[in-house]
Amino acid sequence: MQSFERRQTRHLRGNAVTTESERLPSRANARPYTPEITPMLQSLLAALADIDLAYESDLEVIQNSAIDGVLKQRAIENLQQQHRERRKPSVRQLTALQHRIQAIAA
Repeated sequence: MQSFERRQTRHLRGNAVTTESERLPSRANARPYTPEITPMLQSLLAALADIDLAYESDLEVIQNSAIDGVLKQRAIENLQQQHRERRKPSVRQLTALQHRIQAIAA
C-alpha cells in the first residue's frame, strides 16, 4: 500500500488541481489513536459504509424499476430521507470521536 505522501491522485476543485498528498497531513506528524479510539473509529466507519452500500443498492433497484417517473422520484426522495436518518447517529458519534481525538492531540 502506498503511503499518503506518495499518492498522487489528482482531484479537481474548481479550476485548481491538487494532489492527495497536498491535502493530507504527513504521517511523520501523525499520532496514533489511543487503543480505545481505534476500534470505535473502525466500527463507526464500517457502520457508515454498510448504510451507504445498502442505500446504493436500494437506489439502483428503484432506478432500474419499471414504475412511473413520478412514483420513482418519490421513492428516491423517501430513500434519501431514510438514508440521512440512518446515518445521523453514526455521524453524531463520529463527530464526538473527532472532537475527542482533537482534544487528545492538543
